Amino acid sequence: MRTRHFTIGKKFLLTTSLALLVSSQAMAFSEPEFKTAFQQFTQSGKGGEEATANAFNELLKQDPTSPLIMAYAGASTGKLAVTTMFPWKKMSYAEDGMAMLEKALQLAAANENAQGHGSTPVILEVKFVAASTFLAVPAFMNRGPRGAKLLNEVLEHKQFDKAETGFRGSVLMRAASLANEQKRPEDAKRYLNEVVKQNAPQAEAAKAMLKGIPS
Repeated sequence: MRTRHFTIGKKFLLTTSLALLVSSQAMAFSEPEFKTAFQQFTQSGKGGEEATANAFNELLKQDPTSPLIMAYAGASTGKLAVTTMFPWKKMSYAEDGMAMLEKALQLAAANENAQGHGSTPVILEVKFVAASTFLAVPAFMNRGPRGAKLLNEVLEHKQFDKAETGFRGSVLMRAASLANEQKRPEDAKRYLNEVVKQNAPQAEAAKAMLKGIPS
């Protein structure tokens, strides 16, 4: 049987410059533990996948109905695919992660007004985590189109402009990256210029990316 190689790398992470604060509202899970797990999740490179997945899955035990925790638990579980050389384990991790993300999306849709990090609504953050993950898994899993659709839904959501600046910057950067991959340079530049215009934390990265896009 031909072995399919997973290429879940840097794209699997959310933009590392996601500098978001945990909401101060009362939550059933431990906020300090969430902060630690979230910081691990947004760090680039390999080596901490298992610890991050374990941390979010432990938090999920504290609050099993939280779409926010379930989304990060699903994304970090799926990322465990890069930690094993066995194809069946790769598929198991990826499929388990995708299933958790789908459930997180359902839970978030049931309460669109819930807040996540700071002023960022849970529905937007959950959709972005799912979109970023779906866009990063291998093409044969057929999640790319759904990931692109979710990303677009975040961009067009009525509450997007009210989200944290860092979150908006991350979404716009991912949208620019996708547009660039799909040979849509004008769209890519539009997203990147918006990052710069909003003076998001990713502004310098956006300027650097703009230099590499053909005029």
